[in-house]
Amino acid sequence: MILTKIKSYAKLNLALNITGKNYSLHKIETVVAFASLHDEIFIKKIKSKFHKILFVGRFSRNINRQNTVSKLLEILEEKNYLKNKKFKIKINKKIPIKAGLGGGSMNAASILSYFVKKKIIKINKKEIILISKLIGSDVILGLNPTNSILNSNNKIKYYKNCKKFYTLIVKPNFGCSTKEIYSKVRKFNKPKLNNPNRKMFNLDFLKKMSNSLEPIAFTQYNKLRVIKLFLEKLSNPAFVRMSGSGSAMVAYFQSKQRCDYAKKQFNKKYKNYWCIASKTI
Repeated sequence: MILTKIKSYAKLNLALNITGKNYSLHKIETVVAFASLHDEIFIKKIKSKFHKILFVGRFSRNINRQNTVSKLLEILEEKNYLKNKKFKIKINKKIPIKAGLGGGSMNAASILSYFVKKKIIKINKKEIILISKLIGSDVILGLNPTNSILNSNNKIKYYKNCKKFYTLIVKPNFGCSTKEIYSKVRKFNKPKLNNPNRKMFNLDFLKKMSNSLEPIAFTQYNKLRVIKLFLEKLSNPAFVRMSGSGSAMVAYFQSKQRCDYAKKQFNKKYKNYWCIASKTI
């Protein structure tokens, strides 16, 4: 049986705005890029009665048996899309969990995209979007890992050849619970991305934007505020922003040199925190 390797990239929220609530789900709008940081997924068809899912690597601990990948396979089985085919899926976790980098969601999206591309499952675009939503609200973003804008009406627009940033992605020695952070949202903002366009990836626009979950995360975890202030002083980043609901903080640079220097300085100060110099793809 052929073993296939695919990459599952980390999602970065360059800007994030909460505009309202639909029943229990929050309405969000976001400017998204992907980092070169990625998980490696190995997929192999097997002769077995059951699928096998295996997580390995630095961030493979504490992943529930019920996860985005098992959920995807359950849905595909329920709908009989896999026609009794079984797979062994091994994931080398290089993206930290509970970081707001969408690691789990992007894993499910990458596998779903692979199944569709290789015609292992034959479904239309509408069905792909429906399956994505059943797994998690941000899975849809990983189906096409490129610069995109999701507006509050749940419409996505994709943009190629946008400005690239060198990124210093840091994660403290604690994670943030997405559910907990969102449960504390009390204030909604006016939509700012309803007329998406390429200019929204320009530095001038991004500097004016924010992640409206930051104040909540900072109240819960003051260390995040301290990290952000420290990163803002390191070799002049274009801007510093929390990704998703945290706890990853990302400093965006226009030069590799500055990004690498900032990484050295950060490592000196926070020896126990994980950090990586990456680049938007």
